[in-house]
Amino acid sequence: MERESTEGAGLINSSLLGNGGGSGDEAESGSSATAILVFSTFIAVCGSFIFGTSVNALLTLKFKRKKNKIDQSVESVSISHIYFCVIDWYIVTNAYMTTLQIGYSSPAEKGIIDDLGLSVAEYSVFGSIMSIGAMLGAVMSGWIADLMGRRGAMGISDIFCIMGWLAIIFSKAAWLLDFGRLFIGCGVGILSYVVPVYISEIAPKNLRGRFATVLQVMIASGSAITFFIGAIVSWRALALIEIIPCLVQLLGLFIIPESPRWLAKIGQEKECEAAIHRLRGGSADISQEAAEISDYTKNLQLLPEGRFLDLFQQIYARSLTVGVGLMVLQQLGGANGISFYASSIFESLGLSGKLGTIVMAVIQVPMAIFGILLLDKSGRRPLLMISAAGTCIGCLIAGLSFSLKDHRLWKEVTPALAFVGIQVYVGSFAFGLAGIPWLIMSEIFPINMKGSAGSLVSLVNWFSSWIVSYIFNFLMEWSSAGTFFIFSGIGGLTVLFGAKIVPETKDRTLEEIQASMNPLTAARRQTSWN
Repeated sequence: MERESTEGAGLINSSLLGNGGGSGDEAESGSSATAILVFSTFIAVCGSFIFGTSVNALLTLKFKRKKNKIDQSVESVSISHIYFCVIDWYIVTNAYMTTLQIGYSSPAEKGIIDDLGLSVAEYSVFGSIMSIGAMLGAVMSGWIADLMGRRGAMGISDIFCIMGWLAIIFSKAAWLLDFGRLFIGCGVGILSYVVPVYISEIAPKNLRGRFATVLQVMIASGSAITFFIGAIVSWRALALIEIIPCLVQLLGLFIIPESPRWLAKIGQEKECEAAIHRLRGGSADISQEAAEISDYTKNLQLLPEGRFLDLFQQIYARSLTVGVGLMVLQQLGGANGISFYASSIFESLGLSGKLGTIVMAVIQVPMAIFGILLLDKSGRRPLLMISAAGTCIGCLIAGLSFSLKDHRLWKEVTPALAFVGIQVYVGSFAFGLAGIPWLIMSEIFPINMKGSAGSLVSLVNWFSSWIVSYIFNFLMEWSSAGTFFIFSGIGGLTVLFGAKIVPETKDRTLEEIQASMNPLTAARRQTSWN
């Protein structure tokens, strides 16, 4: 069966928000961004905005400790990632600590502690329990998305988040705060999987990369907006505002179409074709796309229904290696450790922690947008490798500055060198490594294994994030320069991983990608064509 030519497909309708018009060929191929496709993507990425606002709501918690009568300020992570074990390290391992005083970086923060009289441990559990919920949500995400569909999974996540924020708004005690954050975490864990999967399954192949990675921009935007809102409103008002994107997505789910590929998987072929028609426009020729989805789904039905243990069969070995490998390398490269503790890193060098974190926030959004504009032209793998190389160089520069500082060399240069290195790292990470692993994860697994695979990959990502957050302070105590050199080495390893193992998925349908990744499926598919 002859394939549709994809030459130059990545250049069709270069504007992400095209109107679906264009040439006749473009309309026939359904490769333009129609209004319903843009709207469906917007509703889906509201989940990423929820992700960004939830993770960064109520912002940072500051601790002060005294050692040998010398004040040392340690400004911690976004509170949703202040894991209890990290607080335990401060309180238990550092037996020399004589005082522990709470400082506040926003009125919302001060209000929640003053109003409810939370202790340090209670406030820490309040922040950390969201990550536990996210791991639970990640475990459930694939099963829910397969059982209830992609829209259903997003709806369930919205309900979790709304219940969580309502619990926080009406809380009168610490346990209700913990209950709320646990539910928010469950919702975010589900969203982190289902949003990129839904977008990858509804977007045409030449625009899939740009649409899927818009989620990274929304996460960054949600974080920035929450930062500013949290500084001017009370914590209960902030929690109320956080419900708005949840409601927008929940209501929008009644309008947008379900994923055609999920509809085909459950045997609803007419509904599948209707969904494709809505997404591609009434004048688009969807016959080839619909036939390819139907053909691939029928071939997958020859295989047993995907179970978790089936993931470890040889036919899925490459997909699993790529998916898990990218998530591990993304997190072990130090992203969360550096971003969470950036303020204290800058202050240890005699720089302004607030200025450094503001510059970090300003850099992320334009770099993420720049990566989106290039993604469907240059491809996933080149951008992934460039991004990883940038993180490698950034950490190398930062590590060099700390090494010079340790040896008391170039004292006037080392702070600026570290500042530049960290900003290079943050910008490079936002450029590609932040979003591309999630995009590739949504593309490489066949529909019968996508639920189990998505749950595993999402869980690996959250768990790896927890590991880095936990060990970062230990590493910095051991050697600041060595810590950044390790992260630099992992960035270099990511470049090699991308060059040798990660497939290029640009301008290929999901069925073509999955068939090439899973040889048994490809063989059966080829047999059916012949």
